Amino acid sequence: MERVVGTVVRGLRCPIVNRGDNIEEIVVDSVLHAAEVEGFNINDKDIVTITESIVARAQGNYATIDHIAKDVSSKFGEDTVGVIFPILSRNRFAICLRGIAKGSKKVVLMLSYPSDEVGNHLVDLDLLDEKGINPWTDVLTEAQFREHFGYNKHTFTGVDYIDYYKSLVEEYGVECEVIFSNNPKTILEYTKSVLTCDIHTRFRTKKILKANGGEKIYSLDNILAASIDGSGCNEAYGLLGSNKSTEDSVKLFPRNCQPVVDNIQQIIKEKTGKHVEVMIYGDGAFKDPVGKIWELADPVVSPAYTAGLDGTPNEVKLKYLADNNFADLRGAELKQAISQYISNKDTDLVGAMEAQGTTPRRLTDLIGSLSDLTSGSGDKGTPIIFIQGYFDNYTN
Repeated sequence: MERVVGTVVRGLRCPIVNRGDNIEEIVVDSVLHAAEVEGFNINDKDIVTITESIVARAQGNYATIDHIAKDVSSKFGEDTVGVIFPILSRNRFAICLRGIAKGSKKVVLMLSYPSDEVGNHLVDLDLLDEKGINPWTDVLTEAQFREHFGYNKHTFTGVDYIDYYKSLVEEYGVECEVIFSNNPKTILEYTKSVLTCDIHTRFRTKKILKANGGEKIYSLDNILAASIDGSGCNEAYGLLGSNKSTEDSVKLFPRNCQPVVDNIQQIIKEKTGKHVEVMIYGDGAFKDPVGKIWELADPVVSPAYTAGLDGTPNEVKLKYLADNNFADLRGAELKQAISQYISNKDTDLVGAMEAQGTTPRRLTDLIGSLSDLTSGSGDKGTPIIFIQGYFDNYTN
C-alpha cells in the first residue's frame, strides 16, 4: 500500500537528567524504549535530536555569579564597565548581569531601542515616530527616555526591564547609569572598557569599538571561556547560550558536543543496525508574531551534529511544477510526471526556478526549529526528539 504520511515527529520522555549522568546512554535507552512501547521501527536516516539543556546538565556545566564576577574583575579591574546591547531576559541575562555588577565598580548600561537583538520591545516603534525620535541617531538618557515614553512593561513578562536591570546592578552597591543608543561608539563617550552583550552581531560590535578608541573590549563569549576556580565554562561561547539555574547560578551552553552525537549514532548503529543522524539543538530561530520575539538567544542553533545533517535541502516546489512544467496534466498522469521529475532532479538546485520558494536554510537550523517547537520550553518533559521521514520526498 502506498504511504500517506511524510515526516513524523515525536517528543520522547526520558528520566530527569542530573550532573554526572551518562547522557549518551540515557538518549539511546530512551529512543529504544520509546520504539518498543509505541511500536515504531527505527530506520536509516531517522533523526535523533537532544536539547542542549540536558547535555549541559549531564556535564555539570554550571557557574555562579561569583565566578562571573571574578572573571569580569580580572578583565576590567577598577574601570567603569560599559555593558551594552544585552537582551531583555530574566532567564537569559539577569543572572549574568548580577555577576557582571558584582565584579564592577560602576556600570554604564546601554540598551538598544526600540527593541533588543531578539525582538523584546522597550517601546513600540510607532511611538518613536510620534515623538520624532530616530533610534539610529538619537541617544537618550534614562530621564529623557522616561519623559518621552514613560514606563512600559513587557508584553508577556510584565517586567519593566529598565528598572529591573538597574536594580540588579544597584543590589551590589554599584552605581548604574542607563542610556539608550543603537550605535556602539556611543559608549566610548562614557568609558573605554566595554563588555558587549549582543549575540549574533558581537564581532561587528567589537570591531567598531576597537577601531574607535576602545581599550578593554570583551564580549560575553570571552567571559567564562575558561574555568574560574573549578566552575563550568565554554571555550567557544563563554556566557552566550547560558540560562538561569538558580538565583545565583547559570547553566552554560554545553561543551565538547561532537563526541556526544557521534557516540550516540554509533551506539544506535550497534544496537539496531540502523544509521541515524544525531544533533544537539538550542533555540530554533523562529519569530513570535505577537510578541515580535526572535527565538534565537543561543549563539548557534546546533553546537554539534553528525555528518549527514550538513548542508541545505535540495528540493523543488511541487506547486510550481504543477502550475508551470506540467500545467496541462491532471490526476495520475500529473503525479507520475512530478514523481519522475523529482527522481531525476539535479543534485544542486541553487538558482533553479523549480526551487524558488523552498526554504533557504541549513538543515540543522530547520530541524532545530522543528525540535524546539516540539519540545517546548516548559513542562512537556520531552527533551529528546525522534524524527522520521524528514529526508523523504513525494516519490517515497
